[in-house]
Amino acid sequence: MSKKEEEEIIRIAKKMDKMAQKKNGSGALDLLKELKNMPMTLELLQSTRIGMSVNAIRKQSTDEEVTSLAKSLIKSWKKLLDEPGGGGGGGGGGGDKVPEEKKKDPPIPTTSSSQNSPEPREESSSSNFGESGDVPTNTLITTFPRAPSTSDSVRIKCREMLSSALQAGNDYIAIGADCDELGAQIEECIFQEFKNTDMKYKNRVRSRIANLKDVKNPNLRRNVLCGNVAPDRMAQMTAEEMASDELKEMRKNLTKEAIREHQMARTGGTQTDLFVCGKCKKKNCTYTQVQTRSADEPMTTFVFCNECGNRWKFC
Repeated sequence: MSKKEEEEIIRIAKKMDKMAQKKNGSGALDLLKELKNMPMTLELLQSTRIGMSVNAIRKQSTDEEVTSLAKSLIKSWKKLLDEPGGGGGGGGGGGDKVPEEKKKDPPIPTTSSSQNSPEPREESSSSNFGESGDVPTNTLITTFPRAPSTSDSVRIKCREMLSSALQAGNDYIAIGADCDELGAQIEECIFQEFKNTDMKYKNRVRSRIANLKDVKNPNLRRNVLCGNVAPDRMAQMTAEEMASDELKEMRKNLTKEAIREHQMARTGGTQTDLFVCGKCKKKNCTYTQVQTRSADEPMTTFVFCNECGNRWKFC
């Protein structure tokens, strides 16, 4: 990565940030055209955070040409994430893909203090994340009020850990998401539910972090970064709702199998009081006999307790 290229991109990013703050997009088109002609790499995207600046201009500008070019740039940068070698996007160029470092989360501090904050906001609406994994250009970031600041050390640490989890992949670079702010918004919604930083609060934060960092479920993280899953929704989702499609299907099949086996045990057997359950010590049982060994060997008896659901084999 050329130092000159990095400095040039940072210069453009600063100008765009000022334009976005002043809500004045005059000159933005020329800056976007400069970026289009620059070779871009994942390393440059990460070090300069240019994606956030371009996305801010995209949201503020009313010029269709500016909006269209900004969307085009972000889409081309998104392709860098899918290329094995982290090849160049935008105006060509190339670079090596930045390896993802696996970091162990530091423990959440034990000291806590309650702090009143404004009530949680309503969830913003947006369209679904594309099946191909591409970021829809109309749902890059959902507007959500900024989280109020806090001086609580536990809450600050939780916000940092949530932000780190949102950066587990490189998606946030091309999407242009502000992970620090998103992490703060999610934490704020969790805090508003519990009103303190006790164990329930910490367990809720830990479960968000674990699911956001799950390498087998990148769509959850992408949906949060894009705004398809709003911070208040992410703060309240159950483990089943956050799970990957693969895990949801597995759980569904296991549930069906358990129901089937339970029904077979209760309806396919013979009621008896000859067996005593080793768990509840009652005699309300059902048994079935199956030939599991050779024909000259006695059948195996499977016993099911109708009281507590205990199962055992009687030979």
